[in-house]
Amino acid sequence: MTWFDSAADAEKLLAAAGYLADPATATTTYLAGALEKPLLVEGPAGVGKTELAKAIAKATGSELIRLQCYEGLDEARALYEWNYKKQLLRIQAANGDQSWSETHDDIFAEEFLLSRPLLTAIRKETSTVLLIDEVDKTDVEVEGLLLEVLSDFQVTIPELGTISAVRRPMVLLTSNATRELSEAVRRRCLYLHIDYPDAEREHAILVGQVPGIEDKLARQIVDTVTRLRALELRKAPSIAESVDWARTLVALGTGTLDPATIDATLGVVLKHTSDIDRAVRELKLRLA
Repeated sequence: MTWFDSAADAEKLLAAAGYLADPATATTTYLAGALEKPLLVEGPAGVGKTELAKAIAKATGSELIRLQCYEGLDEARALYEWNYKKQLLRIQAANGDQSWSETHDDIFAEEFLLSRPLLTAIRKETSTVLLIDEVDKTDVEVEGLLLEVLSDFQVTIPELGTISAVRRPMVLLTSNATRELSEAVRRRCLYLHIDYPDAEREHAILVGQVPGIEDKLARQIVDTVTRLRALELRKAPSIAESVDWARTLVALGTGTLDPATIDATLGVVLKHTSDIDRAVRELKLRLA
């Protein structure tokens, strides 16, 4: 399958799907499809890493399968597990009429297999985007589970053998860099770092995603958010929070970002009391 014809084609189709990709993002996305290589996307939280996977799926008419990573994720939740209750019922139904070897062969069959996101994506015959989200939150051991998928697009189940992809999915891994990933994972992937957009691109994102927003208000939001990100905050506002702030102000019917409006809505973009106090103190955002 050809995911995108060129970097320009990727940029155009992603834009049509509501994602404004910069040249590096469009080019790397195109290459990930053309070379059939997994794409590792790193950057601060909320800059659009997960949204890129969603946009690729939408732009190419593909199904999105998501593996949300977390501490404690194991093979049973990521790859597959056996339906133990159904296996037990099958054993009870045999009622001693079968030898153990015959029963064993019966219960480790396709009928008793519960497919999880990685295996599901491998077995899909239709166009699929596999999102392995926040891979840095998993344990190191889980990365070993991913290597076979990322290098050979196959999964080995001891009782059933090796299952190879009929149609390779496009794989995106996202990371907030809270833990350093292994070199083995990085070696198998193309790499893309997404940072906060420049002012013009963020303005375009707000105008594109928030119907009815006035140009002046969009630029005021971008300016304020940019100044907030320059502070050493516990949680700097992301693009998603910029969009939320814009939607909030439009919903309030506000056409300008004056001190009174900031005072009433600052909690939309800052999520910690210490961050709000610091922003108010250093940027003098509120009314005296």
